[in-house]
Amino acid sequence: MPTDLLTPRGGEGEPVVLVHGLMGRGTTWSRQLPWLTRLGAVYTYDAPWHRGRDVTDPYPISTERFVADLGAAVAGLGGPVRLVGHSMGALHSWCLAAERPELVSALVVEDMAPDFRGRTTGPWEPWLHALPVEFDSAERIFAEFGPVAGQYFLEAFDRTATGWRLHGHTARWIEIAAEWGGRDYWSQWRELRSPALLIEAGNSVTPPGQMREMAEINCVERYLRVPEAGHLVHDEAPGIYQRAVETFLTARNVG
Repeated sequence: MPTDLLTPRGGEGEPVVLVHGLMGRGTTWSRQLPWLTRLGAVYTYDAPWHRGRDVTDPYPISTERFVADLGAAVAGLGGPVRLVGHSMGALHSWCLAAERPELVSALVVEDMAPDFRGRTTGPWEPWLHALPVEFDSAERIFAEFGPVAGQYFLEAFDRTATGWRLHGHTARWIEIAAEWGGRDYWSQWRELRSPALLIEAGNSVTPPGQMREMAEINCVERYLRVPEAGHLVHDEAPGIYQRAVETFLTARNVG
């Protein structure tokens, strides 16, 4: 049975668990659900420090904490799952697959790389700190984030009686990203044995060349670079993303 860390979204068969990126949430996968639910029983997952502004977590922020939490959620489904991860969620998904291979039958990695050392969060910290806790209209969200990311955050933020409220604390989100500047995850990637699909944005947040290198040293079935897309490939190039993921997950469906 699924744990309360996962939200069932429909479909039948081998589970597909959608793992969001930094500042995201399970609700941001809404546009992908109609076709994903044809491929299996789909669940969305909300990571720690992304579950609501008033929801605390008793553990220090670390990749290990995220991976343990995701592992507990996945283990509750009682069998191996296919993980579809974006950005931070992709990192935690491959770390889980490396640590507990019995839980993961296949993996989609969207626009994430193993080594951000030396890249600080400094340039965008002032912008994050300046964000209002609550936006009083959808128009303000779109004005702040643009049309694609605006829709994403409209779905991620908590809906209140007076607007849309941040579903976490910007200081915690900065701390999460800051950890990536001080360590790398190549060893976890090299330990991965689950079949993987890599999707890199043309306007990627990842260090140049790393995702292509990832494809060369592990069990990657396909590496796809989408030149016209930014970090949210699944929303900016939905047709290309769907075809790639659909083909990959269909081939890995044992349910």
